[in-house]
Amino acid sequence: NFVANHLLKYCHFIEDTQGDVMELRFIRDITGREIDFVVLKNKKPLYAVECKKGEKQVSKNILYFSERLDIPKFYQVHQGNKAYSYSDKISVLPFAEFCKEVHLI
Repeated sequence: NFVANHLLKYCHFIEDTQGDVMELRFIRDITGREIDFVVLKNKKPLYAVECKKGEKQVSKNILYFSERLDIPKFYQVHQGNKAYSYSDKISVLPFAEFCKEVHLI
């Protein structure tokens, strides 16, 4: 997965250059709801990422977990062109724009 590769490289880069402990994880609850990726820095979540093909609708899983977990930012990354903020905590972005936002490129 292209997104996974970029996030993992970012985690390794931060570990190598800043000495912080970075982790790339995912979230899944007992009912099967999941978020594709969560980036943690020194055991604290920085942001969560859900990958989707389209941008028209915010993922139900993002809506669910954003209300229940103390993760500062949720991103829905997609292959389209449209970018928008659903709320202060949730952004829907094309892959390239997401990479710029979280400093992957």
